[in-house]
Amino acid sequence: MKKIYRDLFKVVLPVSFQYLMMSLVSASDAFMLGFIDKDSLSSVSLAAQVAFVYSLFFGAFVYGCSVLAAQYWGKGDKETVREVLAVTMRYTLIVGVVFTAATMFAPGMIMRIFTNDPVLIEGGVRYLKMVSLSYVIGGFAQVYFGILKICDRAGLSSLIGSLSVVLNIFLNAVLIFGLWGFPEMGIEGAALATVIARVFETVFMIILIFMKKCISLDIIKTVNPAKCSKIIHKDYWKYTVPLLLNQLGWGGGVTMYSVIMGRLGSDAVAANSIASIVRGMVASFCWGVASGVSIILGQMLGRDELEESKKAGGSFVRFSILIGAISGAILLLITPILVNVVTLEGQALYFMKIMMFMQAYYIIGGSLNSTIIGGIFPAGGDTKFGMWCDIITLWCVVVPMGMIGAFVLKLPVLVVAFILTLDEFVKIPAVYKHYMKYKWVRNITR
Repeated sequence: MKKIYRDLFKVVLPVSFQYLMMSLVSASDAFMLGFIDKDSLSSVSLAAQVAFVYSLFFGAFVYGCSVLAAQYWGKGDKETVREVLAVTMRYTLIVGVVFTAATMFAPGMIMRIFTNDPVLIEGGVRYLKMVSLSYVIGGFAQVYFGILKICDRAGLSSLIGSLSVVLNIFLNAVLIFGLWGFPEMGIEGAALATVIARVFETVFMIILIFMKKCISLDIIKTVNPAKCSKIIHKDYWKYTVPLLLNQLGWGGGVTMYSVIMGRLGSDAVAANSIASIVRGMVASFCWGVASGVSIILGQMLGRDELEESKKAGGSFVRFSILIGAISGAILLLITPILVNVVTLEGQALYFMKIMMFMQAYYIIGGSLNSTIIGGIFPAGGDTKFGMWCDIITLWCVVVPMGMIGAFVLKLPVLVVAFILTLDEFVKIPAVYKHYMKYKWVRNITR
């Protein structure tokens, strides 16, 4: 078991650091735009939901890649891993083009989904037009971030991602405030910084490919589906479709949280934005554990180490609860510091303090469920249960309750916010019951 945890932390530490650095970008956006005014912070917070929705697509594609590629990598079949990479890249870039076109040509229509405030819509439109190219450019790098982790180069993935974040934060300051002779661009500056950072990641990945530091992309198989193995293509979609529906169902529900909060006023939006960003930073290690568990268990299952995988899975479940509890305690400890740092005032500041407490217990359930649903189950190709679990919990329970509470019963903002933190705990009994069936303990390689 010690060796398994050593292997796990080789993946978890760099991946968690990368997640942390990525969340710092959102934090720097919020912190810097908060100095301009509350409306700039709120409008960009809502507009950033588009990037979140896009991440659901490429996240599902990369997860599907991990399900197959991790087991084939553990088996030693690198050529099949390369073919899975080509299939993943094809669909990620197609969706990236769609998101780029939508935000470039119809940003106003998109912003009206999230809010009816004309000031927030105007700010979000300016952001989306400028940031639109980042979707198609960033998709390429995101697929390679995933494949580097599978191919035992998680540290390299973390290095590139971290350098990109440092560049993004630096450019945020320069372009938002107009430092060193650059124009003061405000909201558009934050968007342009994001685009430049995505270009940096893509160029870095291309250099690594030419240096043979990672698996090269088969361009012919990427652009021509007929050149790919029908069996691999079928297997890829067999495991990816449930993951995609899961991501869209879960992510759509989370996006509905923003839609609900976006209609409760800018104080609620700003407070929820800060609390969610801080939770995301602290939860980076939880997400890193889920990602590492999926890769390590996938490689073990690909080597037919079934009993060892079952024991390791139980240990990972207990570990995830411990990590969640520690993360919750950290959120409570940093709340007093956060109160003195953020630029929020009055009711918005009060909302944020209470929402931080809610995030502290929410993260415990999130840590457990992300490890089991996002790590253990996909490692063995068990991708359908998570889809149904998340969709039913969010769309049949929490989102309807939140909408009724906000728009029918007209409940206070904090009561609505509490309702929207129930999803992780509602599904725990069903998740653990399914885990104990051990349907995920299987080798899915051909």
